[in-house]
Amino acid sequence: MTDFSRSFTPREIVSELDRYIVGQQQAKKAVAIALRNRWRRQRVDKKLRDEISPKNIIMMGPTGCGKTEIARRLAKLANAPFVKVEATKFTEVGYVGRDVDSMVRDLVETSVKLCRENAMKAVSNRASQLAEERILDLLLPPPTSQGRGVPFDLRDIEQDMQNVPMAESSETREKMRAMLKDGKFDSKEVNVEVTHTPQIPMMHMFGQAGMEEMASQIQDALQGAFGRGAKKKKKMTVPEALEVLQIEEAQRLIDMDLVHREAIKLAEQSGIIFIDEIDKVAKSGGQKGGPDVSREGVQRDILPIVEGSTVSTKYGFVKTDHILFIAAGAFHISKPSDLIPELQGRFPIRVELDSLKEEDFVRILTEPENSLVKQYTALLKTESASLTFEDSGIKAIAKVAFKVNSSQENIGARRLYTVMERLLEEESFKASDQPNMSVVIDEKLVKERLLAIMQDEDLSRYIL
Repeated sequence: MTDFSRSFTPREIVSELDRYIVGQQQAKKAVAIALRNRWRRQRVDKKLRDEISPKNIIMMGPTGCGKTEIARRLAKLANAPFVKVEATKFTEVGYVGRDVDSMVRDLVETSVKLCRENAMKAVSNRASQLAEERILDLLLPPPTSQGRGVPFDLRDIEQDMQNVPMAESSETREKMRAMLKDGKFDSKEVNVEVTHTPQIPMMHMFGQAGMEEMASQIQDALQGAFGRGAKKKKKMTVPEALEVLQIEEAQRLIDMDLVHREAIKLAEQSGIIFIDEIDKVAKSGGQKGGPDVSREGVQRDILPIVEGSTVSTKYGFVKTDHILFIAAGAFHISKPSDLIPELQGRFPIRVELDSLKEEDFVRILTEPENSLVKQYTALLKTESASLTFEDSGIKAIAKVAFKVNSSQENIGARRLYTVMERLLEEESFKASDQPNMSVVIDEKLVKERLLAIMQDEDLSRYIL
């Protein structure tokens, strides 16, 4: 199997997560250890390796505190297949809705995509050469009939080449190759024969277990029946044709059966499934009955997947024994002990994430590489508008977001989006009509635009 893993130490993993996520050191440490243990397991003696199961994690904390972001960034660091699913989307077997096996099928699809991309990168140089040859064949076809030659006058492109022979020859082809690489043919159009796959509408089948898999197989059969792989001629510029042909040649060079086998192994050994909103399928306070009859049934269906079972996918059977499961929920109404005992036992590591304080909001606005301040500055810069955020302005924005979270529903860092949108609404609207606009965001401006809304409880509830 291709080794996609990156050998980050736990300290390096936490350091990388710090670039995008503020605080939550306990949660970062827990996921860093879990990821490093997977790397360690691959290097343990084979007899013991299968006995080492992943230490699944439950992250508890209010919405917007970074649970999903930690899991997503972790998967990117590991270069591992990752899927995020909502526990509330699943239903107990026998009810209409998605069955829990679909999370494993989604993971395998992600794994196949990752393996295919890596395989295509490995053959990209060869594919580029083959695409180049096909373009040269189109620009200078072999003389199969009398008088057939170059489809256009080379002197229109290169004035210095007045003695270029029109017949196909090695010398001419190499000169044209040089011209192609220099971009002399970029404005020319060619007719390219590409593989056309008809678009069949997506099918969804709900009901008994395995119906979604059947829908996928029917989908593939329909695409085959309607001419998958049919050739179709399209007119496009030479650079566009090179790109299309390179992808087509790369797909021919890779062995998809091998890709599928590697994808299944990668999903089994390195896959990460993030189950969000798991608290919504727990019975709060051990209550019985009620309208949500399938909650406990969903837990029972998730249990064998987390414990370790074999799931059928269109690429083959997948064992879930060593997939890492990270569950998350606010747990403000229910608590982890409200989950069925067997499921609790499969998530031995529990981490509580902290609610965000005012100083955390200041850090979120400034420290991460993708901070909101940098995002809004870059967005308005595209309209030649200049945004300057003073320290006093950033502190005032953080104060507003914290106060609104305290007085209304606590939605964590997501509150910053609503506050920033309201604050910069005028600049976002006028930037297109007033080029070179320059705005300084300080405490005075923040108070002018947001104080009146904050003081009016009804306005604050609906606008912020």
